[in-house]
Amino acid sequence: MRADGCEPSAATLAVLLQACMAERDAAAGGQLHCYAVKSGWSGDVVVLNSILTHLSRITGVDVAVRLFEQSPRSDAVSWNIIISEYSSEGRVSKVVDMYERMRREEVCPSCETLTSVVAAFAKCRHLRQGQKLHSFGLKSGLIDTILVASFVDFYAKCGELPSSVQLFEEFRGKSNCIWSAMLAAFIHHGQFLDAIHLFGRMIDSSLVPSADVLRALVICYTELGDLRLGKVVHGYIIRNNCAAESHSCALETSIVKLYARCGNIHLAERCFSSILHKDSISWSSMIETYTIHGDGRKALALFRQMLEEGARPNGVTFLSLLSACGHSGLVSEARELFDCMTRKFGIAPELGHYTCMVDVLGRSGNLEEAVQLINGMTVKPDGRIWGALLASCKTHSNSKLANLAARKLMELEPNNVGYHVVFSNVQAGGSRWGEVEDIRSSMVDKDMQKSPAWSRVSDIGGV
Repeated sequence: MRADGCEPSAATLAVLLQACMAERDAAAGGQLHCYAVKSGWSGDVVVLNSILTHLSRITGVDVAVRLFEQSPRSDAVSWNIIISEYSSEGRVSKVVDMYERMRREEVCPSCETLTSVVAAFAKCRHLRQGQKLHSFGLKSGLIDTILVASFVDFYAKCGELPSSVQLFEEFRGKSNCIWSAMLAAFIHHGQFLDAIHLFGRMIDSSLVPSADVLRALVICYTELGDLRLGKVVHGYIIRNNCAAESHSCALETSIVKLYARCGNIHLAERCFSSILHKDSISWSSMIETYTIHGDGRKALALFRQMLEEGARPNGVTFLSLLSACGHSGLVSEARELFDCMTRKFGIAPELGHYTCMVDVLGRSGNLEEAVQLINGMTVKPDGRIWGALLASCKTHSNSKLANLAARKLMELEPNNVGYHVVFSNVQAGGSRWGEVEDIRSSMVDKDMQKSPAWSRVSDIGGV
């Protein structure tokens, strides 16, 4: 284009910057930024906003803020870009500062502005601030379907489910995103039957459910363990070709989880194989399926296939793999995975990874190695870590390390009945009846009672 003597316009530069952002090409985006500065187009607000978006997504929002502060031509969209990126990173104080500054400088916020701000409040459960923002939106007439859906989500996450329901019922012209938000709100509070009833209302209103809505419904049946009705939804998805939509991988992955949780591993495998564009979540879900069913070898084989196909594992992938190794007694494989996670993929181990690794080592009798791992942790060990060690000490009758784990547990969770019972059993296994009596007396003094467990078995004929 330039070789033919035709210089790009502001619209052309904006489109090119969007393409660089989609390809995550920092170098090409930087070249376009330089060209915009040299040619004078950087003063155009459309080009400026495209550069801000590119910088915030590729090099980080702090770099974009420096350009934003230097530019005299920013508009409401420019403010929204910065606020949105701060919100997506969970930097609530920055979101609030930018929003208040925007109001002080008399830049009119839009529905997009409020959507980003309320999303930040939802992450940190800032109920009062979110309520004030909602009032401002109503007074200013800044209400659209996406913003309403964001407030439905906000109230649910802040523990105000009745407010979510009221907002949902009062809003006219509900779109798929609002129905999806209300379904997610019920699921967040464990109200699965209410979510299913809501889906029925949606179908009765002649709305075609989106992939997100169907995924929420599949999650309900997964949590209820209802395979029969889960198959009904799966049939609906197949008949209406819903999985052929773009961004349907999450929906297909939820079906894999449904069959896995309901004990039908063969259908889970078939559904997983039918996913055309697998992402790291779908791979991790199938690995977790083999973990749930105690097949560590298949989990490891699938992990190797995942790497061969170019998918990048995440922390959840390794959590499932380490758990699979623990249940299958694959100690050396677990050591290799734990090392590979940090050395090859740069994933810092979290408490869940350490807990699985302590469990793997403890089950195999490598208790001293487990203690060394705990002592070298980069994060502070919690009750799960010491609980895993205590359980292994009970299995292998190691009273010395059991005492260490028990003392740590009593410091962290002094009112946990289960840990007291396990520690008592360890002492009983070594015939230390005096210690057993002391532990039991302590439980009586604290009025600690173990709650009885229960199970629910469902059948076509009833529950």
